[in-house]
Order: sequence, then C-alpha cells, then structure tokens
Amino acid sequence: MLFLVTAPVLADVPGKPPVILANVYDDSIDVSAYWVSEKYDGVRAYWNGHQLVSRRGHVYHAPDWFIADFPDDALDGELWAGRGQFQQLVSTVRKNHPVDAEWRKVIYQVFELPGGSGDFSHRLQILKQRLGALHIRYLRVVKQDRVASREALFDRLDQVVALGGEGLMLHRADALYHAGRSDDLLKLKRYQDAEATVIQQLPGKGKYAGLMGSLLVETEDGIRFRVGSGFSDATRRNPPPIGTVITYQYFGKSNKGIPRFASFLRVREIPLLPD
Repeated sequence: MLFLVTAPVLADVPGKPPVILANVYDDSIDVSAYWVSEKYDGVRAYWNGHQLVSRRGHVYHAPDWFIADFPDDALDGELWAGRGQFQQLVSTVRKNHPVDAEWRKVIYQVFELPGGSGDFSHRLQILKQRLGALHIRYLRVVKQDRVASREALFDRLDQVVALGGEGLMLHRADALYHAGRSDDLLKLKRYQDAEATVIQQLPGKGKYAGLMGSLLVETEDGIRFRVGSGFSDATRRNPPPIGTVITYQYFGKSNKGIPRFASFLRVREIPLLPD
C-alpha cells in the first residue's frame, strides 16, 4: 500500500534533550552582539554523554568507533556529510544497524556546550579547548566569527549561499545557557521555513492519481495544514512516512497562524527504521 495509516515503529526514546531553539533574524537585531556561523544542512544531534539523540529524543545508532572517544560532557550540534548531501546523510543516520563506510563520511559539527557555565563566548572557548585536545577527525567545533554590521552579515550570507550552504546562525555572545526558543539563537536564510510532522498522506487527483497528492502536517503548536507543492514525482511515489518531520517554505501566516503557500523543501527527520 502506498498510503500509510499507522505510525511506524520507533527506536528507543530516552527523552527529549534540553536544546536551545532559534528564532528568525530581523533587522532590529544588533549583529555586533552575536557570533555568526554557517547553518549546516545536517541533522540536529545531542550527545548526552552516552548516545547521540535527535531533538525529539530518538537515538541515532552511530557505530561504536564513532562515539568511543567522545567526552562525558553533553554536546549539541549537527551530524553533517557536506553541502548538498542531506538526503544521503538521512539514509545513513536513520539505520538501526549502522554502515561503517557511510558513517566515515559524517562529521559531528558541535556548536554548543549544554549546561556549561559562563556566557556563549566562554562556552565556545571551552569547546575549542576540550574537543581540540581529543584530535578526533569527525568531531569538530563549528567555526564562529563576529561581524560588525548588517551589511557584513548579509555579505557573509551571500557567500555561504553561493557555495551551496543553507544560511547563517547567530549565537548571542553574552547569553547564558538555557533551553527553549529565544533571541539568544537566531537563524538567517533567504526565505522563511519551519518544521512540521506528517500525520497523514492524502491521495492525489488528476495527473497525480495513484500518487501522494499532499501531506497533512502538524506543527509543534498543534496547527494542522496541508502541504501540496514542492514535491518531485519520485517523492510523490514514495512520500515521507507518517511521523516524519519535514521542512517547508512559506510566505507569512494567516490570522489563524496557518502558513501561507506552504511548499515542501525536504525531509528533516525521518523515523528510524525498525529492527
């Protein structure tokens, strides 16, 4: 059957980690107060001292050799396989039985020391010292820089996008660590986007008869709406399973908070494969 009606079996869930979440940049922000880094097109992963887990608490079954020398400290970052390699990365990290050859292409790009003392600038320095001393090729601290003006910030954005990057992240330099969404962490892209979870696959009509026509999705705030554009024919033949988190593009919201002209961009987090 093409259309799924039940949720897939998930891997063990140790609980959602206490992660920092980003707001969207706006021009009222004093950019000189922030560290700036590339927004990597990867998979968010939280190291809890024992396992790599997703933002929603699902375990990524990394090979033992990949995490063997990781520190006991909690870390937050992105599993990344290079610009333009997101779909291959998803295929790699969602397997309950990891493939060594695939994981050797993955880097854990760390940008935060959860629960660390001091402000972000201090935590960044500690990260560089601790992870640098480990000399692990696939464990890196995300490169952070300061910019002096909005113009310099958008020049940096243009450079990253021209190289195939997704956008920028801004970390407030004097922010103490706390989980949740705030202006201490901002994202800057050339379009608005957000995430939602697939709750139903709806059949297509006309030229899409026999294929997926649209996805009924739900945001973290409980808002439901349909995403019907942006899909390739291949994606319509094999649509994201129920429980998958997708990223969609949109242009403003209605008075009821529903995204306008929502269009599918990519799978953000797919349920892990059952054993």
